[in-house]
Amino acid sequence: MASGAAEAATPADAIAAASVAGLRIEFPFAGGEWLPVVDDVSFELRPGETLGFVGESGSGKTMTALAMIGLIPKPGRVTEGTITLHGSRLEDLNDRSWSRIRGKHIGMVFQDALSGLNPVRTIGSSLTEVVRRHQNMNRGDARALAIETLGAVGIPKPEERVDAYPHQLSGGLRQRVMIALAIINDPHVVIADEPTTALDATIQAQILDLLAELVGSGSLLLITHDLGVAATMCDRIAVIYAGRLVEVGTVGEILGSPMHPYTVGLIQAVPTFEPDRRPMVPIPGVPPTPDQIPPGCAFAPRCPRALERCSSDRPPLGQEGDRLLACWNPHGV
Repeated sequence: MASGAAEAATPADAIAAASVAGLRIEFPFAGGEWLPVVDDVSFELRPGETLGFVGESGSGKTMTALAMIGLIPKPGRVTEGTITLHGSRLEDLNDRSWSRIRGKHIGMVFQDALSGLNPVRTIGSSLTEVVRRHQNMNRGDARALAIETLGAVGIPKPEERVDAYPHQLSGGLRQRVMIALAIINDPHVVIADEPTTALDATIQAQILDLLAELVGSGSLLLITHDLGVAATMCDRIAVIYAGRLVEVGTVGEILGSPMHPYTVGLIQAVPTFEPDRRPMVPIPGVPPTPDQIPPGCAFAPRCPRALERCSSDRPPLGQEGDRLLACWNPHGV
């Protein structure tokens, strides 16, 4: 797709929604065989919505997000599916066209703030570069916007911090800088990948409140392993396992009445400090690597409800009431 098409389809005053359909991402494994790490993933990020992506480490959450901004690490590649923003297809963009989309129409808060920031550049130079790449603004105005944005994300004395290097800031301040980089051009879609990892509880709450406030009427894709964070922040939750979506629904549906055995397992594994707390029940076994996924349901080897067909027939992600579900035995027959 020509970059001009994307520009025309994404006016500055439009409210964006992103969608992914049938996404398959492959990497080469032993013997040179290409195997999927994300397999037939489809979802829509609705206007004004916060969608939570939850699942164990290695389930494909981050890889899906990286595909949405054209940053899949080489030699990985998208082999099937579509990625859409404002109705325009993105998956076949070249690097130059992606650079016009990233930072302007889609912003991303990366998981590791220290490695996500250039250690030899000041905070201000990173911010002004993002601004000047996408807006017709001189250096002075771009610096003023950088200082204003640093103040908006809660960084004290932004007029001084703008000249600081990443190593001179605490983990919480670096994460605020990452948020500033993601929102400085007012994108309509923001992806936040584990934005509170390694932060203490007080700073975590501040960062989450800040994200909710700054995204405003835009759309937020929040990647997290913390169901408590998802319960607080999200409108809907998408549960992903071994590169496949297994359940998608509202927060109330997913956390209040989970149907997929994997979702049930995730909730039962969450520690609780209530007086009448139930025992924490870990999910047995470990997630499969891409070369170990059975032909049927990927969760079947760990599932307490598995039927004979679960090992051989892959369940489709279909409508189950108001939610989407991929399970042959959701009611434990």
